[in-house]
Amino acid sequence: MSENSQFRFGGATGVGSMPGGDAREAVKTVTGSFEDFPFLPELPGRGPGADMIGRTAGMLVELYARVEPSGWRLGDRPGRDTKRARSWLVEDLDALEEFTQGYTGPLKVQAVGPWTLAASLELRNGEAALSDPGACRDLAASLTEGLRLHLAEVRRRVPGGQLVLQLDEPSLTPVLRGQVRTASGYRTHRAVDRQVIEATLRDTVAVHTGGPVVVHSCAPDVPFALLRRTGVAAVSFDFSLLTERDDEAIGEAVEGGTRLFAGVVPGTDGPLSDPAGSVMGVRTLWRRLGLHPGLLAQAVTVTPACGLAGASPAYARQALAHCVRAARSLADNPE
Repeated sequence: MSENSQFRFGGATGVGSMPGGDAREAVKTVTGSFEDFPFLPELPGRGPGADMIGRTAGMLVELYARVEPSGWRLGDRPGRDTKRARSWLVEDLDALEEFTQGYTGPLKVQAVGPWTLAASLELRNGEAALSDPGACRDLAASLTEGLRLHLAEVRRRVPGGQLVLQLDEPSLTPVLRGQVRTASGYRTHRAVDRQVIEATLRDTVAVHTGGPVVVHSCAPDVPFALLRRTGVAAVSFDFSLLTERDDEAIGEAVEGGTRLFAGVVPGTDGPLSDPAGSVMGVRTLWRRLGLHPGLLAQAVTVTPACGLAGASPAYARQALAHCVRAARSLADNPE
């Protein structure tokens, strides 16, 4: 963790998804908005395989998934859905390479984490992989190898990029609490042991040797303390979902060197407050926790509350620019 605490994150970035289906346009918007912390956009509007689960399923090694009416299901061989997912990822990487020529600095790439993947991918019997501990282990191992290859490919294409790996884990809390529904919808899968969850995440985080990992969830009750123990450098979350119950865990995280990716800008179209207003809640939290205002810019990266796939292209551009201005407001006026 110590080496990651020295990593220079940008003051603002995006979460992952963007509207539309044009990879070049999305990367151009992202690199133009975040000159010091761009990310590889995801465009789920293109259809199955460009969605969060399908995209990561396409990265798996020696495991394949196809689209069924009920969702993504693991199968024996790569079919057209796997090929489509991989093809779109190559298209996105081509665009990233084009628009990051000569870039040096932090660059974020996203993939679904092992527990959300296990809760979302079906086995042959239609139940989530989460229902089978052996399947969970195989899936996590396949994901880890796929991430290693993906990170190596991004490094090859953007040699000046200091890679930040974001693991999307919106289902982590339901997995911990036994709230993931079975295929019938009448029952829920048993809660997975916290130590197993922690160990699996720690192994996945460790794939990004020498670089920081951030775990993102725009669901309520993000388990900050558990994530810290897995060695992540940062936690990304929807700031509006925090409650005072989270104060102690957040205070300990910041004091322990964990960065907060605070999602303060709405992810869907609507009026935006002034930049200072967008980060007012962050300043209020800081005062409530008794943290030094001078730490704010060193400890917080400003992001949208969640992905922007459901936004209009015009609003998505506004939201990204607004994140940059809000981060500047935090840095210039921490009090």
